[in-house]
Amino acid sequence: MSLRTRLLLTLGLTLALLWGLAATWLMRDLEEQFVATLDQRLAQSARMVAGLMAQLPEEVWLTADRAALSIPPIEGLACQVHSPSGEVMARTHTDLESILAPGERGHSFREEGGVTWRVFTYERGGLTITTADRMDERNQLLSEVFKVAVVPFAVALVGSMVALWLGVVRGLAPLSRLRQSLAKRHPEALGPVATHGVPVELKPLIKTLNGLLERVQQAMVREQRFTNDAAHELKTPLTAIKTHLQVAGRVEGQAARQSLAHAEEGVGRLTRILDQLLMLARVEGQARFDDGECSRIADVVELALRDNGMTVSRFELPAVWPEGRLGLPRELAITALRNLVDNALLHGGDAGPVVLDAERVEGGSAVTFRVRDHGTGVEAKLLGQLTERFWRTSKQQGSGLGLAIVNAIAERFGGQLDFTRPQGGGLEARLTLPLQPEP
Repeated sequence: MSLRTRLLLTLGLTLALLWGLAATWLMRDLEEQFVATLDQRLAQSARMVAGLMAQLPEEVWLTADRAALSIPPIEGLACQVHSPSGEVMARTHTDLESILAPGERGHSFREEGGVTWRVFTYERGGLTITTADRMDERNQLLSEVFKVAVVPFAVALVGSMVALWLGVVRGLAPLSRLRQSLAKRHPEALGPVATHGVPVELKPLIKTLNGLLERVQQAMVREQRFTNDAAHELKTPLTAIKTHLQVAGRVEGQAARQSLAHAEEGVGRLTRILDQLLMLARVEGQARFDDGECSRIADVVELALRDNGMTVSRFELPAVWPEGRLGLPRELAITALRNLVDNALLHGGDAGPVVLDAERVEGGSAVTFRVRDHGTGVEAKLLGQLTERFWRTSKQQGSGLGLAIVNAIAERFGGQLDFTRPQGGGLEARLTLPLQPEP
């Protein structure tokens, strides 16, 4: 069921129920007031006749003793006056003796010939006055009153339903326009949806939709970038491996073994590039890395140096590492620090040990790792390019993805990667990572 139909049914039924209850309440009250008014008219008519009879001259009374006076009938009303002895002194109808006969005082119902009458009996000065009117005439009059009262309710109800329909259709028009706009979009159009002229209630929905489109666009860009990078970077090692294997198949002896060794070296380089491409794609995406292991600073440094495979003599380390747990999965912390150390060893050469230390930043919410080599360094204008994909000082050194992975890890968890040229030469990398709040 559509939202429009649901709103129309819910609001329409509610409106009809409320109008129906109001009309029923009004009709019931109107009927009670109508009956009370007619009963009061009967009583008032009897009192009025009693008052008129009391003012009649004496000769009229003498005439009434011999023959009943004839009272001109009032439309819809019958009346009869009895003397103290029970004789009829005056009446409007001669054929309603049983209906207008004296009875219990007050209002009552009487029936004759299939017709029901409403009767009122009143006594004054020894006279008994009885008034009556037909119930069918009352009911007919009441029906006419109901018709007059119900028509405005019916017109108002129909008008309310029309206004409700127009209001719902017009109120949901922005949703229809949004649906049509999205339906007309090109499948590759992932730009934000315009919010101009959109109701306030729809803006959060469109804002969320725009956020989703932005994430989808970023995912597609990452996928396209991964495809382009893989196609570009894997082409060279695959070609080299193929060439070396072809040479090994044509020659024998030392030359064949040397070609196979070169092919194996190319396979290793190809494997490293693939691993780094996949890691970069996972870090920039939404993949989860949390394995539940505690990411303590000292443990991360120890495992990063162990994965590097170099002896401790190649490094200059502090005596004590800061306490604290990093606010990111241990696997990513180890990868980031290992890549920085690998880069320092690769470009520092044998000029001196790689300096590695860490200190908590002011406030204790993060820790900064410093990795410095004593190599030739990088020109100041090139420091900003160090984290670009596949950027390297020479085609023979590394894959150009290590520092890009470190930068992606830092950005994902709110950290930062900076490079400086310290005094004395070389390059210093500063990796700031968040710390978990201490319990």
